[in-house]
This record gives sequence, C-alpha cells and structure tokens, in this order.
Amino acid sequence: MANPPGIEARRCIALAGPTASGKTAAAFAIAQVMDVEIISVDSALVYRGMDIGTAKPTAAELARVPHHLINIRDPLHAYSAAEFATDAARLIADINARGRLALLVGGTMLYFKALLDGLDDMPRADPAIRSEIESQARTKGWPALHAELVLIDPATALRLHPGDSQRIARALEVHRISGKTMSELHTTKSVATHAHPTRATGTFYPLISLEPADRGWLHARIAKRLDLMFADGFEDEVKALRARGDLHADLPSMRCVGYRQVWQTMDGTAPVAEVRDRCIFATRQLAKRQITWLRAMPQRQMVACDAPQAIDRVVELAQRIARQLHQDPARGAADDPTQRVSPLLPPTPAP
Repeated sequence: MANPPGIEARRCIALAGPTASGKTAAAFAIAQVMDVEIISVDSALVYRGMDIGTAKPTAAELARVPHHLINIRDPLHAYSAAEFATDAARLIADINARGRLALLVGGTMLYFKALLDGLDDMPRADPAIRSEIESQARTKGWPALHAELVLIDPATALRLHPGDSQRIARALEVHRISGKTMSELHTTKSVATHAHPTRATGTFYPLISLEPADRGWLHARIAKRLDLMFADGFEDEVKALRARGDLHADLPSMRCVGYRQVWQTMDGTAPVAEVRDRCIFATRQLAKRQITWLRAMPQRQMVACDAPQAIDRVVELAQRIARQLHQDPARGAADDPTQRVSPLLPPTPAP
C-alpha cells in the first residue's frame, strides 16, 4: 500500500485498541523479540501522579523498554493532539536514527489521527475565554451552553451530547476566538486537501488493531481491571490530587475516565454507592468510541484480542511488517498488492 500523497514514511508501527484490550502486554511481547522504543499514544499517561487510574506501566516495566511521552505533564497543564503529533514525529525520527523501530502504543485515537492526517487549523486555546465559558457553565449548566452552540454551529452541536463539557467548551471557544465555527474550519481543510492533496501532512504508519470479537469479554476485563484499581488505592490517588488545591474538575486531566467519576463522588454531586458502576459505564463508552474510530482507519490490520494466542499473532504481524519496512524503508508497505500485509484474522462485523 503506497503512502498517501505528502505523507512521510518512517520506520514505525502502531499498536492500538480499546481500553483493557491487552495493548501493554502485546507491546512488551514485541519488545522481547524486536529492537523497539515505545511511544505512548495515551492522553492520560502524559500526566504525573496519575498512575493507578490510568493503568500506567510500573517503574520496573518502564525500565525494561525505553518509553516516551509518559509522565511529561503536571495534571494542571493540558497536552494537545497537536503537541503530540509534533513530539511523536520528532521521536520517531530520533528512534530511527538510533537504528531502532518506533512502536506507537495506545488508545487515544485523536492522537493517531493527528499524526497521520495532521490537524485542522484551529485557533490555540485561550485561557481567559475558556475560563469565561466555564464560569457560564457553572451558572447556566452545560445543556444551556449546548443550546447556545445549536444556534451558532448546529452541525457540530448535533454531534455532541448536551453534557459533553469538553467539546462544547472547545466549540464555543473556537467561535469566540476566530468568529468561525468548527464546522466551517473543518470544511475549509477538507476543500483545501482535495484541491491540493500534496499539502497533506503527517506520518504514515502501519496499524495493528486489537479488537474483541466478543464485547462481553472486553466488558469483563474492564470490570476486573477497575476493581483492581480500587483495591490498589485509586480513590486515595484522587484524594491526593484534590488535596493539592490547584486542580479542578474541568481540567483535561481530571476529565479522564475514572478520575472524573471519582472526583464527582468526592464533590458530592454523585452517589458514593454508584461510583464503581459509573466508572464501568464510562469506560465501556470510551471503548465503544475507540473501536468506532479504529474501524474507520484504512491502514488498520485487525487481530482479535480475545482469540487464543492473540499476543503471538500480534508479534508475528509486527515482525512481518518490520521486514517489509526494512526492505523498503521509504514506504509503509510494498506497492505490489500481493506483498501487502494481510490481517491475521478477518474484521469482526459491528454488532
């Protein structure tokens, strides 16, 4: 498969999947047989002091294989998809220069998309305007601000739940800064890309996708992992973050799945008895969104994460891709259709 026009190919492989699909175990299995460095593609793992609720690899695990983009931000400070794309592209080049393969591992699909396709030319965040929006939300509620967005940008509002505070705030912020709606900016990029395809920017990478054939298997793993997090002191971790005094519920770090639900319970805005169920529900919804994103990615090569020997299958596929990259490092895969890497298992139809 030839790279899209304007997309730079480098020696990297992506390993993606929904939460609790076994990405970390598969990544370490690849690292045992291949000379790789791991680049985390996870918007929660960037934060220091958020270890239990993010299922962050332990210090011993991080020491086994070189890792990047983990523990690089204080929870007070945001980390954007644009920053990730810039940092990851630089890291891939650095890792390749050391003679190693870059292994991109995670489940933040917007980060993968930013690296492959580039991002829309959106205005940078404005703390003053964002603070104003959040103040209005505390007074009126997010459904009222969603109703405001319906009048300004109905196309974007239609895609958002009235309680999706993060995306509603961003859409209103973009309009207040630029005078343009997010829909207008998305359309402008789409037209420009079709008119001038060589202007596309990004990094091409083969993508191995871990997806469950049986959603029930994934749901059981989500529940088991969450119970282990609570047993390991997840609530104490959130209490320690709250005790700092400078963090609040509207920060991107505190909106991470699990942290948000525990924080709300500690605020008294949600019943304590329901915290586990609310965390499980939110994590299932996240997994569903991740799978939807993955199924729309054209370079995706699927391995059923609930199949016997799934990790062995991932390693085999990664080795096959690496051989192709070694034979022709200027391309992500061979142009000859007979030489393209085939999925080890067929895609599973959506339920």
